[in-house]
Amino acid sequence: MKTYSARATDIERRWLLVDAEGQTLGRLATHIAMVLRGKHRPTYTPHMDTGDFVIVVNASKVRLTGAKLEKEQVFHHTMYPGGARWTSLKTIMDKHPERVFTAAVRGMVPRTKLGRAMMKKLKVYPGAEHPHAAQLPQAWSPPVRARKA
Repeated sequence: MKTYSARATDIERRWLLVDAEGQTLGRLATHIAMVLRGKHRPTYTPHMDTGDFVIVVNASKVRLTGAKLEKEQVFHHTMYPGGARWTSLKTIMDKHPERVFTAAVRGMVPRTKLGRAMMKKLKVYPGAEHPHAAQLPQAWSPPVRARKA
């Protein structure tokens, strides 16, 4: 039997709607990265972008475990001498929660042209409203893993 390799004409993309309210950031980001890459499909091809579009709503209500919200620091440099800036994750979550979510998913996709194309299919919104109603997104929730006793 020959190995299947998807072509650009074979790919059918769906629009999936994910509600991030009350879900853990990292666990949700791994599932979303998998869907963006297309690994949830039997037609997955590593060198093609076979994934679906993902719309994430309520990104401001995502949950972080432990003391990450207070202790986690994000680094930025202004490119001027002495321009190192550290910002707490809590400050960023208050102002731009979609950036935290996007950064979490970006770390889980390839760092290539293909990965950048996959990230363009991720749409993150801090509230419950989104402008993609015309695409008829289907509600999707990631599989829940059973906890050990």
